[in-house]
Amino acid sequence: MQFVADQSVTPTTIGADLCAIFISLELSRSTWLVTSLSPGGGEKMSKHSVCAGDIAGLLARFSELSRKACARTGRSFPVIVIQEAGLDGFWIHRVLLSEGIESHVVDAASIAISRRRRRAKTDRIDGETLLRALLAHKRGEPRVCSMVRAPTPEDEDRRRICRERKVLIMERVQHVNRIKGLLFSQGASGYEPLRRDRRARLDALQTGDGRRLPQHLKAQVCRELDRLELLLEQIKAVEAERDALLNAERTKVSAPPPMLLGIHGVGPEFASVLWSEGLSRHFDIMPALPRRLGKAGRSIASRASRNRATRDYGQR
Repeated sequence: MQFVADQSVTPTTIGADLCAIFISLELSRSTWLVTSLSPGGGEKMSKHSVCAGDIAGLLARFSELSRKACARTGRSFPVIVIQEAGLDGFWIHRVLLSEGIESHVVDAASIAISRRRRRAKTDRIDGETLLRALLAHKRGEPRVCSMVRAPTPEDEDRRRICRERKVLIMERVQHVNRIKGLLFSQGASGYEPLRRDRRARLDALQTGDGRRLPQHLKAQVCRELDRLELLLEQIKAVEAERDALLNAERTKVSAPPPMLLGIHGVGPEFASVLWSEGLSRHFDIMPALPRRLGKAGRSIASRASRNRATRDYGQR
């Protein structure tokens, strides 16, 4: 005879002892999906849509949720909001903080998801997943998700210098490779577009079978050189702006740039990247090491922690 295991009839509730109004924002270019879980509303998550960029409508929706929760319970509750770090940046987060609303920005890659091969992905499901992650985070569950430390507007603007330079360098590599590829297809090798005499050497180039460069090919390479020279000028301007910013920080004794530049072998490029990107990132700091490890043991453990932090930054 087969016996069926007894199953609890009462479902597990998640909203029985809520002490706040929890809200997740699923942001897109056209619509913001607001998924909320309020006290007194059971375990049902309510969903509303707001036009993208409509901060007044979003705050009005928050006020309506607070009013309904107060009408059900007779109490007022704070509002806690979560959103993913993405295309919208941090301006919505700053607006919510200025309105006195607790706001969190989460790294989307840190949220645990279903491991099924064909997992459905919609704004509705993502909004509920964000809300559950926020609830678990506020309950204090470890390693549920990683919240992003939002930079200040000044720090965010300073990052653009090294990021713009990185993009310009990538574009420079693309133009150089494209020019070399065009010439190599005709048997002309050894041409370096980054040399100062690139125009004169282009006029003297010949194909592999001894002909001068075809007219249209040479015109195409000249247009590529025009774009390359524009990039070189922009890279020079960005690097001058970066050096001026680092020189301005040299007067501050305890500022990171002077300390980084004081290290042998660290140039302005690496110092600016570390200052604007690495030093503003949050890493899991190693807990205080016990004294019984000794000086050598603590040094080895600290070095391992730094290497792990550097490796994690390189993977981002």
